[in-house]
Amino acid sequence: MRWRRALVALVLVTLAAAAGTALARSAGDPGRQDPVRAVSAGLRCPACQGESVADSRSPIAAAMRQVVADQLAQGRDRAEIRRWFVQRYGADVLTDPPARGVRLLLWGVPVLALLAGGYAALRTLRPGVARTGSAPTGSVALGTPDARAARRAWRVASVGVVALVATVAIVADRLDPPARPAPADPVAVALQLAHDLETQDRYDAAAQMYQEALRDRPDDGVRLRLAFALLRAGDGAAAQRTARDVLAREPDSADGLLVLGLAQRNSRSVEADDTLRRFLAVAPAHPAAAEVRRLLATRPEPGRR
Repeated sequence: MRWRRALVALVLVTLAAAAGTALARSAGDPGRQDPVRAVSAGLRCPACQGESVADSRSPIAAAMRQVVADQLAQGRDRAEIRRWFVQRYGADVLTDPPARGVRLLLWGVPVLALLAGGYAALRTLRPGVARTGSAPTGSVALGTPDARAARRAWRVASVGVVALVATVAIVADRLDPPARPAPADPVAVALQLAHDLETQDRYDAAAQMYQEALRDRPDDGVRLRLAFALLRAGDGAAAQRTARDVLAREPDSADGLLVLGLAQRNSRSVEADDTLRRFLAVAPAHPAAAEVRRLLATRPEPGRR
């Protein structure tokens, strides 16, 4: 029976070599050399179909890669960054969301079957001491009727385990089909990214995200947020155009008047004071009203020095 033992040893050596090859490939993975790409590959691009943030060329994906780079620079690890994105956009932002429901059986049953099979093989297939000698406890001598019965039982059990795993896979697929989750709402992601960028005083990048959101959702609320981002980024002309676009549809928009007046003031337009006074008339209790009154009070009147 030595050839059987040699065959088992050959199988074990082959498995060990395969595992070593997999580890070597993992060690040489470019993702390990580029941590931003490694983390971004696990995030789904909201603006694309079936692309990861690492592979997408969309502005949203570029902003998400920058967020990943920023958080890595802050010392956060891959798990912490993934949790940060999941908290904002849900588990569907991941390219490999955790298994849930009946599909968990697809993971649990094969593992249990492997453990049970390994234990059974150890108990039934290890060689005995000798045909005529006494067998160790828990084993049987090869060639005896008990040994042959044990091997038959092992073959039957193996077929049963395979059938069990296949049955679980089929049932789990029908009860909880592994459909690809829909990507997170690109507008919601763009708006959240814009807000996060504003908190970091990166108003140019925030304005770009608001513009991305406007392509899918032409909403005046988003336009006003874009106008404020442009104003803070120092692009007063674009801020005025965006504010006027809102005011053309809603002449008494308090925020539209506010951002227009502030942009005009930065460009030293003679219309700035009139716009800001109109803002105060429309929204005297606005949170920015007190600061606007202070600005109007400290600005010298025309003709004075």
